[in-house]
Amino acid sequence: MKINFIDLQAQYKKYKDEIDSDLESVLNSSTYIMGPQVRELENELADFAGVEHAIGCSSGTDALLLAMMALEIGPGDEVITTPFTFIATAEAIAFLGAKPVFVDIDERTYNIDVSKIEDVITDKTKAIVPVSLFGQMSDMDAIDSLAKKHNLYVIEDAAQSFGAEYKGKKSCSVSDIGCTSFFPAKPLGCYGDGGAVFTNNTELAEKIRILLNHGQTDRYVHEYIGMNGRLDSIQAAVLRVKLKHYSHEIEERNSIASKYSENLKNVVTPHVDEQNMSVWAQYCIRAKEREKVIQRCTQAGIPTAIYYPIPLHLQKVFSNLGYKEGDFPIAEAVSRDIMALPMSAFLAEEQQDYIIGVLNGE
Repeated sequence: MKINFIDLQAQYKKYKDEIDSDLESVLNSSTYIMGPQVRELENELADFAGVEHAIGCSSGTDALLLAMMALEIGPGDEVITTPFTFIATAEAIAFLGAKPVFVDIDERTYNIDVSKIEDVITDKTKAIVPVSLFGQMSDMDAIDSLAKKHNLYVIEDAAQSFGAEYKGKKSCSVSDIGCTSFFPAKPLGCYGDGGAVFTNNTELAEKIRILLNHGQTDRYVHEYIGMNGRLDSIQAAVLRVKLKHYSHEIEERNSIASKYSENLKNVVTPHVDEQNMSVWAQYCIRAKEREKVIQRCTQAGIPTAIYYPIPLHLQKVFSNLGYKEGDFPIAEAVSRDIMALPMSAFLAEEQQDYIIGVLNGE
C-alpha cells in the first residue's frame, strides 16, 4: 500500500481546476510580486483569523524576524522560548543579536511550561515566544498575564497552528503579533516558501509592511534597515484556493487524529487540552522502543519522522548559551521517544487502518 507522510498530490488533484485557473490568471497578469492576489489573500487571512491585519511574507522564519524587528528586539535583549521546536524560533532571536532563553516543556502538550517562565524573566527580557507545537496552542491567557505583569511582548510562533483555536479564539489572534508559515507541508501550505504576520496593532502592521520591502516608505525612500520579505503572487493564488477548503480539511484532520488516538495501543498518544482545538500539523506518538517501531513501519511501507531528535539547547550552534544535558529533562526525554505518523486531510480510511494495524502488531 502506497502511503505518503503528507499527501500533497491528492490535495492538488482535488483542487486542480481551481488552482490551475488562479495560477493562469497570475501568469497572464504578469504581476508576480505584491500583486492583487497578495492583498486579497491578506484580507481573507485576517478575516479567517479574526484580526485587523494580516501581512503576507516570504516564509515563517521571515515572519518571526519581521515581528521581532518591528518590536526592535536586538543586542542586549533576552527572548524566552522553548527548546523543543524547529530551530527557526531561536534562530530568529539569535540572528537579531538577542539571546534565546529556554524554558522546559509541558510533558502532555509538548508546549512551553508556563509555570516555569517567570523564573527566567530578567530586566533584559523583552518578549516571550510560545510555539504552538504540532498544531496546538499554548496556555495563552497565562502567558499574556505574565507579559502584562512584566511589560513584555508576546509573539505566537504559529508556524504549525494556523486555524487552531484556544478558548474559541483563533491562532494568531491572541498575542501582540502572531506568525505563521505556509511551507508546503504545513496544514495550510503553498507551493514554495511563504508566511504571514498577524496583529491588531495598526502601527505595528504598517511598520512590518515597510520592513518587508527593504524599509522603504516610498520608491527609493528608506526609513528602516529592512529585508526582502515579500510574498509572491503565485503563492498567494495557491493559498487563496486552499483557504476556501481549509475549514473542512481541519475537520478531516481532527477526525483522523481521533481515530488514531482511539485505536492505537502500547504507545503514548497526543494530548489536547480541553480549551484547545488542534489542526494536527503532526500526529506524534511516544514509543518506548522507537527505533524498533520505526523499523517495523519502514518495512511495512509506512513513512515516519522524528520531531525533534535534538532539543535546541543541545545543538552545537547554541553551545555559547551555556546550557548542558539535563537542564531541560522533559524536552530531552520527549526527544528520545517521540515520532510522527502520516497525517493529512487526505489520508484514506484504509491507509489509516493499515497504519494502526502495523503499529498495534496485528
